Amino acid sequence: TAESQRLDRHRQQAVAVLNDPRTRSAFEVERADPRILARYGRNKFGLSLLMAYRLVEAGVSLVQVNLGKNSTWDTHRRNFVNLRDNLFPHFDRSISALLDDLHTSGMLRDTLVIVTGEFGRTPRINRDAGRDHWGPVMSLMIAGGGVHGGRVIGASDRIGAQPSADRQTPENLAATLYSAL
Repeated sequence: TAESQRLDRHRQQAVAVLNDPRTRSAFEVERADPRILARYGRNKFGLSLLMAYRLVEAGVSLVQVNLGKNSTWDTHRRNFVNLRDNLFPHFDRSISALLDDLHTSGMLRDTLVIVTGEFGRTPRINRDAGRDHWGPVMSLMIAGGGVHGGRVIGASDRIGAQPSADRQTPENLAATLYSAL
């Protein structure tokens, strides 16, 4: 009985968040000012980051955005073409708009933004002009939430194959996240 009561309480909280007019309007990103849509980009990732901004603005405390199935960083083939034509332009435009808006609104102080994948990419290019999965070295970006910005932590060897200084682990990321929270 206690377990079902707890589930009901969580379900009621979820329904209350979804029924809140501020939250509901946050989902209607297609109705945003055309200038805002242009800043974020009229693509799935851009619209998702705009929605994330609007959800944070409405008081939602945890938002996760995925790049999406149609645009993946899993560049086993055509790595350079995919990065140049599809991934970098959308990512740069959208994440810049999100961070600018969070900063301008004053919400970046209290909002932690983490951009990461689950692994890095091989230092060597494969025969299909792609890069495969690589565990020893990866990159991520953290902004806001009280984290001191403008720093690069850790380093790799000259070909990006192995850590060469200040090796970071998933536990380091978790500690940074929990400290910021």
